[in-house]
Amino acid sequence: MALASIPLILIFQILLQILKTDAKVSSIIVFGDSTVDSGNNNYIPTVLKSNFKPYGRDFGGGQATGRFSNGRIPTDFISEAFGLKRTIPAYLNPAYTIKDFATGVCFASAGTGYDNSVIPLWKEVEYYKEYQSRLRDYLGNHKAQEVLSEALYIISIGTNDFLENYYLLPHRSSEFSIEEYQKFLAGIARNFITQIYELGARKMSLTGLPPMGCLPLERTTNLASGGDCIDEYNHVAMDFNQKLNALVETLNKEFSGLQLVLTNPYAILYDIIQNPHSFGYEESAIACCGTGRFEMSYLCDEHNPLTCSDANKYVFWDSFHPTEKTNSILANYAVRTYLALFR
Repeated sequence: MALASIPLILIFQILLQILKTDAKVSSIIVFGDSTVDSGNNNYIPTVLKSNFKPYGRDFGGGQATGRFSNGRIPTDFISEAFGLKRTIPAYLNPAYTIKDFATGVCFASAGTGYDNSVIPLWKEVEYYKEYQSRLRDYLGNHKAQEVLSEALYIISIGTNDFLENYYLLPHRSSEFSIEEYQKFLAGIARNFITQIYELGARKMSLTGLPPMGCLPLERTTNLASGGDCIDEYNHVAMDFNQKLNALVETLNKEFSGLQLVLTNPYAILYDIIQNPHSFGYEESAIACCGTGRFEMSYLCDEHNPLTCSDANKYVFWDSFHPTEKTNSILANYAVRTYLALFR
């Protein structure tokens, strides 16, 4: 039966159920930005932190771990769906050991982009090399190589490059047209994938851009037009995703043994935003935290009386990041579609 012929609400009732798979994935290894940072920024000097309430209020024990959400993030749900751990630990968190990292580790950092970084992509690779060495010491060369080659590498990055580097700051927009900048970033993505392939990665998911013009923060800047999504930003996201898809096709042909997929969250998240009630939400234009229009990180104050009481009614937790419920839907959709190759 064609997917399009199945009632939409039925599809997502199924997707909301987290089912473990008979996975041939040994570990989940994560690179990227705040959408998948499980707490690395807690341990570096930056204002981009979320290790305080109300972040994490729906996480186990109400703990603010440094995840930019009220609870778990997409990679946590992906890990669980593949029969691994419920949460993926941050590499820089000293509470964890190499034993904890053997089945999942996160190198991501809030604020990172292809082109700009709190923890630069090259630094994430340096941490990964260090991790490889530690894993070999712990498991032995043969077993460690099995884990590394059978791991699923998730790369989730790019939104910061456009919304901050290109549209907010003047340097890149004066240097590149938007088309040129997309090609520039795709080139960086190619180099990064090549690097980790040469280090032994074979199963990879490259995450595309969301409908970034519909993030509450961007809609707030568009209040003069009624707070609608910014169509220009969404078109840029779709165009860039097409370039990433072409890159994925090229690299799969070039690199022997590579299994690389583009996990594209655009359509599913746009559908949720445009039809929130179909997914059990009440609000998709503004976020749960504070006024829901501009707050994130330290602007999300636990004492703000405007913060919502039930995050499950909201698509977005803060003005930039989804709620745990949305993360669950996105992750489980990805597992059953793009990541089905690895099941």
